[in-house]
Amino acid sequence: MDDNLIGPRFYSCYRCRNPVAFHDDIVSKGFQSRKGRAFLFSHAMNVLSGPKEDRQLMTGLHMVADVHCGDCGEALGWKYEKAYENSEKYKEGKFVLEKFKIVFGNQ
Repeated sequence: MDDNLIGPRFYSCYRCRNPVAFHDDIVSKGFQSRKGRAFLFSHAMNVLSGPKEDRQLMTGLHMVADVHCGDCGEALGWKYEKAYENSEKYKEGKFVLEKFKIVFGNQ
């Protein structure tokens, strides 16, 4: 039996393999962070959010909170807490996880 058919597909912290997001929760794979590609997820799990702060991003000013792995504390990305531009409101409550900080699959 193929192991990929057992349970949902997910992404994990690259350092400790703590599951942090389900593949089916990807909203977009077209995001950028300072260090490369990133994915926008509608939900994340087993993560801790830091303090909220206003940050100037490529798409304008947003209130964000850095997101860390709940097990090892590795910085994985950020959560959009508030978007100040109407065209960016769809990001509110969603998570950006940097591609090089997460690994895919039940590894």
